[in-house]
Amino acid sequence: MRHLPLLADHSPGRAAVTCEYRCGDACFHDAPNTSANPYFGDLLTRRTAIRAGVVVALGAAAQSAPPAAAASPAAGTAAAEASTAGHGKARGLDFTPVRLNTEDAVVVPDGYRQAIVIRWGDPLFPDAPGFDFDHQTPAAQARQFGFNCDFAALLPLDSLGRTNLLVTNHEYTSESFMFRGYDRDHPTREQVEIAWAAHGLSVVLVQQENGRLKPKFSHYNRRVTATTPFEVRGPAAGSQFLRTSADPTGTRVLGTLNNCAGGVTPWGTILSGEENFNQYFANAGTDPRHARYGITPGATTRKWERFDQRFDLAREPNEANRFGWVVELDPHDPDATPVKHTALGRFKHECANVRIARDGRVVAYSGDDERFEYIYKFVSTGRVRRGNSKSARRHNMTLLDDGTLHVARFTGDSAPEEIDGTGKLPRDKEFDGRGEWIPLARGHRSFVDGMTAEEVYVFTRLAADKVGATRMDRPEDIQTHPHTGTVYCALSNNVERGKPGKEGATEPNPRVANKHGQVLELTERGGDALATAFTWSLLLVCGDPEDPSTYFAGYDKSRVSPISSPDNVAFDRHGNLWLSTDSAGALNGCNDGLYAVPVHGPERGHLKLFLTVPRGAETCGPVIGERFVTVCVQHPGEVDGASADRPASHWPDGGDAQPRPSVVAVWRDGFVGG
Repeated sequence: MRHLPLLADHSPGRAAVTCEYRCGDACFHDAPNTSANPYFGDLLTRRTAIRAGVVVALGAAAQSAPPAAAASPAAGTAAAEASTAGHGKARGLDFTPVRLNTEDAVVVPDGYRQAIVIRWGDPLFPDAPGFDFDHQTPAAQARQFGFNCDFAALLPLDSLGRTNLLVTNHEYTSESFMFRGYDRDHPTREQVEIAWAAHGLSVVLVQQENGRLKPKFSHYNRRVTATTPFEVRGPAAGSQFLRTSADPTGTRVLGTLNNCAGGVTPWGTILSGEENFNQYFANAGTDPRHARYGITPGATTRKWERFDQRFDLAREPNEANRFGWVVELDPHDPDATPVKHTALGRFKHECANVRIARDGRVVAYSGDDERFEYIYKFVSTGRVRRGNSKSARRHNMTLLDDGTLHVARFTGDSAPEEIDGTGKLPRDKEFDGRGEWIPLARGHRSFVDGMTAEEVYVFTRLAADKVGATRMDRPEDIQTHPHTGTVYCALSNNVERGKPGKEGATEPNPRVANKHGQVLELTERGGDALATAFTWSLLLVCGDPEDPSTYFAGYDKSRVSPISSPDNVAFDRHGNLWLSTDSAGALNGCNDGLYAVPVHGPERGHLKLFLTVPRGAETCGPVIGERFVTVCVQHPGEVDGASADRPASHWPDGGDAQPRPSVVAVWRDGFVGG
């Protein structure tokens, strides 16, 4: 593949409006982790699942048994697979990679087709109006597909997978792209209530028709918004830190905010991570616990505090503590109250993904998506109940209420002087080492000196600081390999690493001013998900392959695609890893994409770009199914200077239409379904 020229010293950067609305301009403020954890070099020793969206069978075999064989959209026919087997080719990845580009379109490989599944504003219920950009209402948006879809899952309702529940997160709203003439200093109540209704999650039934996925009205369809009641469960439920004037019990919260990635549990529910919740709360005062989560004094961007006192911390100082959790939704029961699980800790959860241990306990991995933050693991006390009955699902939904929360500490196996910040490989030709899971709390018992258990759960970042966890380069999505159980984590970037007063390069984070990120591979000791020790290595150190600081598992870099800022991860049935990106145009202003890479065999590290999304957009929530690949196209057209009054994109409807975040399905040409 022809490479890009070597990248300039600076990235074009994410559009200012995206930074403002998605994370409250986090990158323009110092990272809130100012702890005095020991530098990684001080800890060194010299030489010391799964098709996304498919419910796996419960039991010991669930963590290792491969799914049944079927035609993958990336694999083509069985004959095509057979022709590549045994010849150094990765099964399932026989497409010709697309090139990086700046097109205002989804670009897919030759031989593939694509179609929109659902767009922002499309009705989910028979009584919902069709989308009308200039005549939006809160009531309409609460019955329509929400804004800025991120995580997605397809849950099959039949044995052939032709009828599915599509579940998506709606991470955040970009008001200046939602309303013409938007006055950021004086939003109207109607605009604010539309934004509340555009957050949360959507559940919609989709069916295959002539090779396409079509949304249908169904009793399963549901919207969860910023005002939907949630139940708080686990050891911090009822905590003094969660009580408010509206909820003196500390057990019932209205809404979920900034839902980023997520996961499908083995019992068929959805886990969704509340990420950059800090930006929604005003007037934080001087409480250092708020500051540790990036909650600042003064007004917010959206000014919600003018319309609901719960967003004004001067009036409701605990309300922000009710966000930053992993939430669980049962999409099979549209009347079920969704849950916030306090046992998994409170931080900026990118995701949570569950693996079943050999003894039936469940293990959930989660990353805290901010610069210099941590990777966590939760191990349940209870064991999974077999079967897909409603009673089994109800039991299994309690497993995340009680267990042990851990945080990761990584140790490299190279001398400190070998990690010089340039990305140059150490003498052993790998960035690798060992690590341990440090317990923080179990039930109502704290393992952190000076903190009670409820403090550990509500102020988890502070607990992780105290035990000396390893500061990472924005831990994003985490998934376990469907066959081996190996854990893969996308570390998106960290341009602050190595700046004055900031931690320098470490072996798992080997570059200063890291704008392209890396992909971490973690193997629990003995392959046991319950282990408290692990080994690790970096599978990818991302960027332009011609840049000497990059690494692709030792594979020939002249044959790989350029990649920056890996974000979401998924697996196909062959065990290939798929990565979506949020690069902010860091590869010479080119669009983000979806990539695939084998993690085993002679093609390990052979990264290929499968598709790209339109200009200004981010690639989110990949689902790698047997018949389709789907992605969420988030914030299309969000480039500097653009707005609803000056659209920079007209995707997906074309003409002079406003851009609309959407779910897109891609399949191999000739597949017609059934």
